[in-house]
Amino acid sequence: MEQNKIPQATAKRLPLYYRFLNNLQSQGKTRVSSKELSEAVKVDSATIRRDFSYFGALGKKGYGYNVEYLLGFFRKTLDQDELTEVALIGVGNLGTAFLKYNFMKNNNTKIVMAFDADEEKANTEMGGVPIYSIDDLEEKINGVKVAILTIPASEADGITDRLVRNGIGGILNFTPARITVPDHVRVHHIDLAVELQALVYFLKHYPLVEQ
Repeated sequence: MEQNKIPQATAKRLPLYYRFLNNLQSQGKTRVSSKELSEAVKVDSATIRRDFSYFGALGKKGYGYNVEYLLGFFRKTLDQDELTEVALIGVGNLGTAFLKYNFMKNNNTKIVMAFDADEEKANTEMGGVPIYSIDDLEEKINGVKVAILTIPASEADGITDRLVRNGIGGILNFTPARITVPDHVRVHHIDLAVELQALVYFLKHYPLVEQ
């Protein structure tokens, strides 16, 4: 099945599956049941079986799924065989945390450059990642297609316009601003305050059933 035929809800769960399966393989496990997967990634077994069926990965009763086969499939589907280069815009507290982590523990996504308006940070590096002045964005960002925004909301629209003009196709937006982009650019908004509010609401009104 072509990747664009996979339901979006399924596509969002693939990195969860991939991370868990990768850990299993590193422990020497060769097979896994949908029940084990369900308990690990907190997705019900029926949903997992349906997700996997989109890839023709049908588990065998009493055997489960072949870890190596699934990993190979998800690696191709998630483009894990290719390194995706990312630009970080804004080296404040959150941006600094991203640079120190830099995603390499779990996948092949890597921040390769960062930009900041503070001239004291320009031409330095953190975690092996060069930090440039935001004034040099157009000169330095050639070829990078993904950006993370960790800047003040008031600056988001202007910076986004510059990113789009210079070929950025995907933006992970950690600012509260709801930025506007052309149809060919994908934006994922992550508002940490909203997510925390939602978590507290669900804890109060939809308590989990104790096992």
